[in-house]
Amino acid sequence: MLDYPGRVPPQATEVEEAILGAILIDETAFTSIMDFLDESCFYKESHRIIYGVMKTLYLRSEPIDALTVTEELRRSNQLERIGGAYFITGLTNKVPSASNIATYTKIVLDKSRLRKLITVGGQIVNMAFQETEDVDTLIDTVEKQIFDIAQDKASQQFRPLNAILHDAFEQMDNYYNRPGGLTGVPSGFQSIDHITNGFQASNLIIVAARPGMGKTALVLNVARHAAVLHQKAVGIFSLEMSSTDLVTRLLCAEAEVDAQRLRSGNLPDKDYRKLHTSVNNLHKANIFIDETAGLNILDLRARARRLKAEHNVELLIIDYLQLINASVRSGANRQEEVALISRSLKALAKELSIPVIALSQLSRAVEQRGGDKRPQLSDLRDSGSIEQDADVVMFIHREDYYNTAQDSFNQSMVTEAEIIIAKHRNGPTDTAKLGWARKFTKFVPMDTAHAGIVPPPSSHDVEPAF
Repeated sequence: MLDYPGRVPPQATEVEEAILGAILIDETAFTSIMDFLDESCFYKESHRIIYGVMKTLYLRSEPIDALTVTEELRRSNQLERIGGAYFITGLTNKVPSASNIATYTKIVLDKSRLRKLITVGGQIVNMAFQETEDVDTLIDTVEKQIFDIAQDKASQQFRPLNAILHDAFEQMDNYYNRPGGLTGVPSGFQSIDHITNGFQASNLIIVAARPGMGKTALVLNVARHAAVLHQKAVGIFSLEMSSTDLVTRLLCAEAEVDAQRLRSGNLPDKDYRKLHTSVNNLHKANIFIDETAGLNILDLRARARRLKAEHNVELLIIDYLQLINASVRSGANRQEEVALISRSLKALAKELSIPVIALSQLSRAVEQRGGDKRPQLSDLRDSGSIEQDADVVMFIHREDYYNTAQDSFNQSMVTEAEIIIAKHRNGPTDTAKLGWARKFTKFVPMDTAHAGIVPPPSSHDVEPAF
């Protein structure tokens, strides 16, 4: 922390002693605060040492009391450093009980956060005067530091294995007690979820296809399903379409209304009434759309952090990756820019601990290939780093896309679509079959496609059509 002559940093050393004393009186108090308070939150070094010893004893499943703490301090040659055994005994006299430890913890946390803000403020001043960083990069760095303080997250570097084992076992326990259930955000299609088990937290999912193949339609399916049926908050960065156009597509797909007839002004009254019903179905959905064109990656990350903090979004969708501005200095080629963007999106998924779905264009090499035009990982446009950074790569393939001879026939039919899971870092690769209802610009389950019709939407379906 930076020194400010004549000014004492925010602190509450007596409250720190009260916390330590409360734990010595009732060791269960430690488990109630351990997820919120770490050693760095204490102002006095002796308090940091004592709290660290308490954590060590807890991780070894040993009792925490004045005797065990004193002995552990003696064993690690730190007893005299903190003031001796008399100081430990004196801590138990600071409080009559552990009943107010939650209040004490908040006071110490607030003082710690104020000290961190002072430190970050000093760093901002120094970095700004040095002028060695691009301004946007500097702002992004600063905003992340302040965001971490706001979220009560201490800067994490290395974590001990025993602490990670606890988190891992807790996750495994959740899996075990949810047999047959999804562990991630559902896509709305059982054929996809059977392969992915839902979109997992901290994962970067790339959905790639040629223009007009249905990328936006597919992720709108996912957004609607997550927000309406599972009450999850969803954020969408729409860099290509306006928010009005995006919502119009969402409504037409939900109501199963021909968007072309709507745009031409040739919509029957019954379809217009269906649109009104869809508005009622969707108006409570927690979907947040940012339509800023030419958004740079630093601004996108900053807005995503705010969205997470304000609305606790559980899924982020970006339409689409190649339209993001890399915000790098001149001289970088497009491959380097896309590499920076994909790395940043993966880092964002990890930072916010949510799945991030980014749409991506495929190169024209797909259409120039003779015979089988199913996409391959090498077809990802602009950079191999997209494949490297992604946890899941999904391709959309439709044979009718290339069959122009049957275009008018396919317009009114439900045709077959393949969702090819070409990369799956933590699971199998496979192909899911869906139906493509071109008339309504939506995907439907395969059993609907076999029937050759699109059923009316129903929230009671096991696998919703949209």
